[in-house]
This record gives sequence, C-alpha cells and structure tokens, in this order.
Amino acid sequence: MKKGFLIVLASVLLSGLTAYAIVKTAAPTQIGDSQVVYSPDGQAVRTVNLSLSDYPDFTYAAETAVNAVVYVKVTIQARQQQQYIDPFFRFFFGDEGYGGNRERQGSGSGVIIRPDGYIVTNNHVVSGATKIEVTLNNNKTYEATVIGTDPATDVALIKIDANGLQTVQFADSDKLRLGEWVLAIGSPLGEELRSTITAGIVSAKGRSMPNYDGEFKIESFIQTDAAVNPGNSGGALVNKEGELVGINTAIVSTTGSYTGYSFAVPSNIVKKVVSDLIDFGSVKRAMLGITGGTLTEDLAKKLKVSTPEGVYVSEVVKGGAADKAGIKAEDVITAIDGTQIASMPELQAKVNSYHPGDRATVRVLRNGNPQDLSVEFSDGSVANGTVGSDGTVSFYGAQLRAAEGGVEIVSAGNGALARAGGQDGFIIRFVNDQKVTKPQDVVDIAKKSRRSIFIEGVDASGRPGYFGFGKDE
Repeated sequence: MKKGFLIVLASVLLSGLTAYAIVKTAAPTQIGDSQVVYSPDGQAVRTVNLSLSDYPDFTYAAETAVNAVVYVKVTIQARQQQQYIDPFFRFFFGDEGYGGNRERQGSGSGVIIRPDGYIVTNNHVVSGATKIEVTLNNNKTYEATVIGTDPATDVALIKIDANGLQTVQFADSDKLRLGEWVLAIGSPLGEELRSTITAGIVSAKGRSMPNYDGEFKIESFIQTDAAVNPGNSGGALVNKEGELVGINTAIVSTTGSYTGYSFAVPSNIVKKVVSDLIDFGSVKRAMLGITGGTLTEDLAKKLKVSTPEGVYVSEVVKGGAADKAGIKAEDVITAIDGTQIASMPELQAKVNSYHPGDRATVRVLRNGNPQDLSVEFSDGSVANGTVGSDGTVSFYGAQLRAAEGGVEIVSAGNGALARAGGQDGFIIRFVNDQKVTKPQDVVDIAKKSRRSIFIEGVDASGRPGYFGFGKDE
C-alpha cells in the first residue's frame, strides 16, 4: 500500500470472536471539588478529587464503562477463488485455505447502548457472519442477531436476548478537544485479553484514510494515541466521565499491530446511525448535493479567502439541496448551523447528523464575502433524466453519458443502481433486453418497466456483466 502503511480494521479473525460492552453506574455525587463514586450495587466506595492538582483520575471512567463493553465472536463461511486473494483475508489467515468454503472465526468488541440488549459494533466485525456470539464482562454468553449495518460509516447494530444490562451514555463528540484524555476499552488480540483498558489523548479530529475499494464512505475519525490492536474493533472510546465519544475502528501501521495511531468513529455519527437502524431498519441519510474538496492555500488565494479552511464547491448537483438553496460552484462552505467546517470529512460528518427534510443554515464565502443560506437537506435522489451541468444524466443515483458501444456509468453514486452492483466505468448495452445507445434510452426503457430493471453490459476491463434491481428500491 501507499508508503508501506497498512490500514488495519481493528478486528481479529482468529479461532474466536467476542465483544465487550461499556456500562454506566449510578451517577457520582458532587461534594466541593470531589465526587463520591458508587459501585454497580449503589455503595459508595471512594472519593475522587477533581482538582487540577490530582486530575486526571481514570478509575471512575474505567470502572463505570468496562461492564458495558462486550466481546464479540463471529463465524464466517469464507469462500475464496483461486484467481483472487483478498488482502485482508491473507493478513488475518495467511496463505492457506484458499478455494472452496471454509469456516473461519473472528473477534471484535461491542458496546451496550440499551439495557434490553442493543449493542453497537463495527460493520466489518459482523459483515458476512453466519453466527455471532456476545460475551459480557460477567462471562455470560448470548447469540446475537444483526439489526442493521451501515458500511458507509462502518457501524453495525446487533441485539442479544437480555434485559437489565449496564449501558454506556453517549457524549457529544463535537465537544472533544485536542489533547483531551480518552480511554479505549475492548478485547485486543482475542478473548484472552478481554476488557483491556488503555489511555491516551485526542491527537487529531476529522481524519480520513485512503479509500482503496472506491466505496462511498463517510469518515471524520477521532485520532488517538490510546493503544488499539486487532480485536478492539467495535469497542468503546470514552472520556474521563466514562461517556462514549467514539467506536474504535482501525489503526495505521507498518506492521499490522499498534504503532501509535488509532481511529474511532465519533459518537455523534454512531448515535444518528444507530437511531435510524432502530427506527427505520436503514439509515436515512441527508445529502447536500455538491462535489468538491478541502480548500487549499492556492485556491484560497484565488477565491480571496483569508485562510485555507473550508470546503471548496467544484460542482453543484442540479435539483439537489445545495442547488435549491442557492449554493454555487466556487463557493467555500465554512460553517453549518454555527459549527465551523474546515475540511471535507468534517462537512460529511456534519451533514450526516441530519435527516432528509431537516433544515440548516450554511455559511459560504462567495468572492470573499460571507453569505448565510437556508438549506433543506434531501435524500440525495434526483429525478431520473435530469441533465447535469456536465451533460451527464441522472439515473437511480448514478450519472450516465453516451459512450462507444452503449451508455457509460460515469459515477455510480450510492443509490439503487450502485447497491445492485453498478460500478463506475460500466458500459450499459441492454436494459430489459433492449439495446441502448444514449442515456435517455436507459431512462425511457426503465420508465416503461412495471417492476424491475435488468441491465447488461461490460465493466471497465471489458468483461461481460449484469445486474438488476426493483423500481421501488
């Protein structure tokens, strides 16, 4: 990989998998500069001095959170073809066992967020699992079912049949400050090291990592120097009060083990995703409808912006939320509802905290002058057949254009076409057995279909392919 770094999703594929949960006990009692800390049975056990001379004291955070972190063990029926060896499969399993169906086990962590058995973990921990087992800190083990997953944020929600469980409370991750102390709790390197607690500081916010698979991602990671290793995936990152500020997800390493950097999904993203999965069964994702990137110093000078902080808008999707609000190409987005936006990951994270239909005030700089615009977020859908400023045509979340031999998928987006298997560079030759030569052919044939759309063509390398989806997806 680039510069020899390996992005390691912090789950373990071993001969077992377990998740740990984080718990909140009775609230402490404030007495002057001190807090009386209670054990899970309600008995006062000690006084913690919160004065600057004695702080930080991590014992309260650790002891109140550890019982809500669980060990997650998954069984995966892995099938690998001889001609392709998944690099992550190789990393975790070695070079043996390729081809055919082989049962493998892995491990990660999880966090109990409701006393009736709802547990948040990472999507990559449970993805493809045929069996999930959860072991609590009291050694009780339960089978778990998947409630829902969101690959874009790498968040998953699972549930066990239990009640009266200790939980962890969500904190506002937007209020995290650089240099603030945090604890990572989970099961690094497997079951033998369950309930391991490490400490560190918030070393950066709004981090993103290289996207090697090209899938749609929303990344605004909290970076810490709390030690995290494979097996910590899905575990808790908590503040000094024992509140959840993030879900540990990955490390960047040259060795595959912790080398000083770990990354967590912020709790505000997790909270919104989990709420949607519980209420709707899927994530209702707000979309702004722009393309662009983090402002650079050169662009800032060209656009008469005093500091290179913000998101440069290179294009506005016709008919999208930004277009309707009056946002234009070459605007610089600097804030949403008063929250400062310095980079594209921060913009993605903030927009992801809204639902379609929510309204927000977006501050933009246009020719160096600030303007506040009212935006009503959409679900990202644009009417099929809408022609963009670049001449591409919208079709179920994708952008199409005429190409030699058919119609090219310029951008698959993240709508129904992409979920069905459509990829950038795919050349559509037939829709429902009818030949197409221009984007409007695709739109017209799909419009006449009663129930489903079947697409045939070739991928970017020239290999034949096909996929289909229902019109109501």
